[in-house]
Amino acid sequence: MNIENLERRFSDIYGHSPQSVYFAPGRVNLIGEHIDYNGGRVFPCALDFGTYMCVSSRNDGKISMRSLNMPSGLLSDNDNISDKKNDWTDYPAGVFVEFSGLGYSGKGFDILYWGNIPARAGLSSSASLEVVTAVMLDDVYASELGRKEIARLSQRAENGFVGMNCGIMDQFAVAFGARNMAIALDCSTLDYELVTLDMDGYGLVIANSNKHHELVSSEYNTRRMESEAALEILRSKYGISHLCELSSRQLAESASMFRDDRIFRRARHAVSENERVTKAIACLKEGNLAGFGRLMNESHASLKCDYEVTGREMDILAEEALKIEGVLGSRITGGGFGGCTVSLVKKENIERFVSVLGETYKLKTGLKADFYVADIGDGARKLK
Repeated sequence: MNIENLERRFSDIYGHSPQSVYFAPGRVNLIGEHIDYNGGRVFPCALDFGTYMCVSSRNDGKISMRSLNMPSGLLSDNDNISDKKNDWTDYPAGVFVEFSGLGYSGKGFDILYWGNIPARAGLSSSASLEVVTAVMLDDVYASELGRKEIARLSQRAENGFVGMNCGIMDQFAVAFGARNMAIALDCSTLDYELVTLDMDGYGLVIANSNKHHELVSSEYNTRRMESEAALEILRSKYGISHLCELSSRQLAESASMFRDDRIFRRARHAVSENERVTKAIACLKEGNLAGFGRLMNESHASLKCDYEVTGREMDILAEEALKIEGVLGSRITGGGFGGCTVSLVKKENIERFVSVLGETYKLKTGLKADFYVADIGDGARKLK
């Protein structure tokens, strides 16, 4: 759907034309999973598809939200926007609540969303919805928060209002994305570097398992609590604020402090994954794509064995991908428990990769995978 068609749909629903249009992308994380909330480095990039938002002001102070992707909507005033609905509207409503807490409220809006990010696929459709709403409110209220604060505010909305205890990576990547660039982000400081994605004849292929994940009701929040339990054990020895401040050597030397092997393995994933990110960024800068691919594979293995967030469908996608000619690496991307993998595939082999992996996956799971060749786009912005 193009913008003109979306504007026409807005007019059909609300009886007048939208005043402005905004966009926020989805994101794919190349490596560095489940460590943004552990103070680690991550390496995401924004996609060229995402969430579009048409909006007009209204003078009765009410907020109307509709989506062409979802059957339900919301009509609320500023006094009860904070009432949870336990549906998709909670994501933008949480952003409204955060802005209200900063003193920006009172205006009414007619809003229509449409997105082409597969829902519940681990490509940050929720962060895209939050950030596009925050960018709109920042523009309308002239609050000049800046992109870092927009990312932080959107994360707070998801943590506090929605109840998903996510880290900062998704919102940051959606806000700061740049075309053909990945973001090397230190989640403990929010210092970041844009790194050119020079793939030298290779492409990134996203495979959507269509095994939907529901992160709020899954074990995602449990994994964060387990990481915090590991941190408490290690803090007494090292005085650290985040697990990712440790090296693998330090953690190995402290193994005897853990009575629960499960908690130790959660810490081992966080520490080793953080080290893999640093190595992967160096590999990419050096043009060592084979090394980058090996680190992707190690990341998936750690997420499978130490963090236990992959599941049968994701393991089949990642492991079967490596049997196909021209594939250097494949791993789960996103929170896990379903969703997508990302694979580094030689461009001339992509068509065969999609055909072979799709057929194998359907044979083994009964599910049909969808494939996307990832084009890396810009971050959230006003379109008109």
